Amino acid sequence: MIMIVPSLAKIAVAALWANKLRSGLTLLGVIIGVTSVMTIISALEGMMGAIEEDLATLGPTTFIVQKWGMATSEAQAMEMMKRKALSLDCWELLEDGCDLCEKICPRSSAIADVKRGSNSMKRVYVGGSTFNMIDIVDFEVAQGRFHSHEDDMYRRRVAFIGDRVREELFGMTDPLGKDFRIGGVKYSVCGVAKKRGSMFGESQDDFVLIPFSTHLKQFGPPGQRLRFMIKAASVETLEDAQDQVRMVLRAQRHVPYDKPDDFSILTAENILEMLNSVTRIFRMGLIGISSISLVVGGIVVMNIMMVSVTERTREIGIRKAIGARQKHIMLQFLFEALITTLTGGVVGIVLGYVIAKSLVGMLDMQITPSSFAIFSGLIISVGIGIVFGLYPAMKAARLDPIKALSYE
Repeated sequence: MIMIVPSLAKIAVAALWANKLRSGLTLLGVIIGVTSVMTIISALEGMMGAIEEDLATLGPTTFIVQKWGMATSEAQAMEMMKRKALSLDCWELLEDGCDLCEKICPRSSAIADVKRGSNSMKRVYVGGSTFNMIDIVDFEVAQGRFHSHEDDMYRRRVAFIGDRVREELFGMTDPLGKDFRIGGVKYSVCGVAKKRGSMFGESQDDFVLIPFSTHLKQFGPPGQRLRFMIKAASVETLEDAQDQVRMVLRAQRHVPYDKPDDFSILTAENILEMLNSVTRIFRMGLIGISSISLVVGGIVVMNIMMVSVTERTREIGIRKAIGARQKHIMLQFLFEALITTLTGGVVGIVLGYVIAKSLVGMLDMQITPSSFAIFSGLIISVGIGIVFGLYPAMKAARLDPIKALSYE
């Protein structure tokens, strides 16, 4: 049986080549179907991959404590709005009460205009954090340094800036040690972050980070904007560290034992899980809608294969008369369907990736070909060939050789 497979494949290719227009139309139907599905899969994978990469900066042992969480309903959002803001008193309590917390960094934020000479940027994110944030969050330094413990202690007006801020304010000039203004207050550049690019059309490089004490002095108490970045001693102690933080905050905020937390603890993993659960129905809907074109492509394959069987009835009769068995006839026509769908699948995979790359590129994000998307495309192609090519192949195999030879 294995010995005749190459011969059957050769016959199938010859038959397809002899009917170029018919084969081309069948191929087109498959290409459209696979392309539509691959575009959706590749685009979704690219976007989720970019989000995962961005969240990866938190690291596997880092978690965030803040008033706000990720609400999945209006009721949850309303409950979070009623929560008390975290206070700076929590900082010292966490330092003393969480021995599994290796580093604790308070963070606050504000929006301000930045300016240097005639160059300016409106509504730039200005974050305040202690010096150890660089050890908690995976910020890569391109030039200079992050602010130091002494900068925090003496409320120095130094700033660690994003690459876009560097480009807009300083151009080709070396920014280190140069002055610029944040909301009218003079600061000196101590470092520049490595370029991170954009996500969903929003730049991740238009930010300024200053010492936490300096931020408090210029922008006042953080109030609702206060959150704590915490790094556990190890991955194994991450959950225990979160439990210690939870106990300290519940006691400080007088949360009754039978009430849920009135604050949120977030990790990169549960943020991603939440995003996946929120977008799962949407993603499945997109894939389901695009899969309709696969069904249409499969129907095209079946219809044209049925026409081919009808037109080649005498050929089938002759082959059976000289000794071809049912399984040989069935494999020949099944090979024709598989060769067509696999060829269309390969073209569809390439086109789907190119289109997805263009679509995701509009959001300033990048994707790379994934083995999952390629494997899915090939499986889909083979599946179309088998499912929609099997019935015509079986019909051809079951033809009576005498009736087939007398067919006009």
